Amino acid sequence: MQLNTHTWGEGDRLALLVHGIMADHRTWRRVGPALAARGYRVVAVDLRGHGASGRGEYGPQLFADDLVETLPAGAELAIGHSLGGLALSLAVDRLNPRRAVFSDPAWHLASSPEGFGPEVFADLKSAPREQIRSMNPRWEEADIDVELATLAAWDETTALTLAPLFGADLLPSAPVVPSLVQLADPSFLIPEAAAATLRERGFEVRTVAGTGHTIHRDDFEGFMESLEGWV
Repeated sequence: MQLNTHTWGEGDRLALLVHGIMADHRTWRRVGPALAARGYRVVAVDLRGHGASGRGEYGPQLFADDLVETLPAGAELAIGHSLGGLALSLAVDRLNPRRAVFSDPAWHLASSPEGFGPEVFADLKSAPREQIRSMNPRWEEADIDVELATLAAWDETTALTLAPLFGADLLPSAPVVPSLVQLADPSFLIPEAAAATLRERGFEVRTVAGTGHTIHRDDFEGFMESLEGWV
């Protein structure tokens, strides 16, 4: 599927941005312009079922295949957040960017004794502003506005395709290209043992102190600082 894209900048270097579940390209409202200011042409996608992209069947491999169909290979940089990090990891051998950043990627969806599962994400489709604010106390009001708009545009059935991933070990066996894994503090997707495994497998792992899962919106400055040497 050809995905809807949004572009910032006209630089000679190309950066690709892939959002997480429930979001779309608007989640990168500060990151895109910041990379463009560094000389990149930045292309952000809306994954299928998100934003202005098409609907259809859903699943990690389909998300990855769409990236390959939509985006050019050989970019200078590719960044994927959460589900976007998982999709990027399944497409990275074909997209072949020079460097990849996986921001709190969905590689280790732990099973929960409380029954936490994909339906919890689907229920957020109708979350009111106050709930979004209470869940994300560090966000700017503009990010809450974006979240409400992206939830309205999102097909929540995409979340239900995550069910087989809960309890699965999705950690890549090795980085295909030089790769940074950027973690929240703490990360509920990449626990300490998984982070140690990733280091052993050749990934660089950095934690952005005090942040939740959506690092680039919790602490934009910390997010950009953690990319030092990678952008």
